[in-house]
Amino acid sequence: MTVPAAIVGSIALSLGATPAAGVEREVRAPGVPGALPKAFAMRPGAVPQLRPHAVEAPGSHVVVSGDSVFAIAQRFGLRTADVLAWNGLSSSSVIHPGQVLVLSGTTVAAPAAPTPPATVVAPPPTAPVAPAGSHTVAAGDTISGIAKKYGTTVPAVLAANGLDASSIIYPGQTIAISGAPASAPPEPAAPPAAPAAPPAAASTHTVGAGDTISGIANKYGTTTQAVLDANGLTRSSIIYPGEVLTLPGAMTLAVATVPAPAPAPAPAGPPPQQSAVLDAEQVANAHLIIGIGRQLGVSQRGIAIALATAMVESSMRNLDWGDRDSLGLFQQRPSAGWGTEAQVSDATRATQAFYGGSGDPNGHLTRGLLDIPGWESMPFTEAAQAVQISAYPDRYGAWEAAAHQWLAALG
Repeated sequence: MTVPAAIVGSIALSLGATPAAGVEREVRAPGVPGALPKAFAMRPGAVPQLRPHAVEAPGSHVVVSGDSVFAIAQRFGLRTADVLAWNGLSSSSVIHPGQVLVLSGTTVAAPAAPTPPATVVAPPPTAPVAPAGSHTVAAGDTISGIAKKYGTTVPAVLAANGLDASSIIYPGQTIAISGAPASAPPEPAAPPAAPAAPPAAASTHTVGAGDTISGIANKYGTTTQAVLDANGLTRSSIIYPGEVLTLPGAMTLAVATVPAPAPAPAPAGPPPQQSAVLDAEQVANAHLIIGIGRQLGVSQRGIAIALATAMVESSMRNLDWGDRDSLGLFQQRPSAGWGTEAQVSDATRATQAFYGGSGDPNGHLTRGLLDIPGWESMPFTEAAQAVQISAYPDRYGAWEAAAHQWLAALG
């Protein structure tokens, strides 16, 4: 079916979407197809892939070298999406040896890695402590906190371990201590008569499952960049449940002046809406998404969610590149169980996997829109995020109005 130029031109404004996961790159158009796919039928060979030897999942799992979230989920008969959600991770998160992952939905934060009691001897309260030659990282530790504990500096600790300000430390890692004085300075015997300093709760935040840097910044009335700078992080850094973040100095006053309990904030308005004039390649992919949705019996709103997701993830193009190993129309990752590189690059199969349900070519390995309980009553952006588990979940809602316009014009 060929779409008249008048219809293509009627779909508002200018193209502004970029692939998800913060990739600032020029979108490469692989070519403009001259005609639409011949049929939207599911491939005859697309059958659920079952894991015949899944081991009963324990409550948690300690990551070892070579592990991935997908491999751990497959080993214990779990969905990759569930393991990510239970541990506050996104599809772009990195796991490390020694990290503890929760393998059930009953715990909201990963448990702290146990510290062997024999490695630390508590000194008398009044005696200065000689700096240790090394420190074993525990949940919640930061480079600045370790440096302060041993009376040294952050640059000295980073240099002694070959790290930089964007490096990540994780429970169980051994950090060399260098540049410390002969003995750590003793704490004052008693606080001065001046007013006490603000409590730690006003200057730090303990990361919980699902937390993001931008969300923490919004919660405390500061900016994302200020939180990154206060903790020596970059926009590519990853935070973990249990980690303690230092809040910017301006934050202390903001927190101290808010009465408890704080009044409920006014409901946030809808995100600014984006729009785009679709070219021939994008129109063809939109027809594919709509046609498969119709065949699977997906509602108008569900098809609109799929259209908006494809626009955010790939500018509605079947890309042969993306963040990490993400590929295709929906930027699905082979390492997260969405299929082989060839399979996620197949636009028809990728669309069927996004919708999920009984027609999901991945079977139970992944979770599509139709597999999300209550997705129809979720806000637009939350329903898309439940499938994609993106590091930027707010982007989908910005295309809600445009997606419904495309559906009305092309469907």
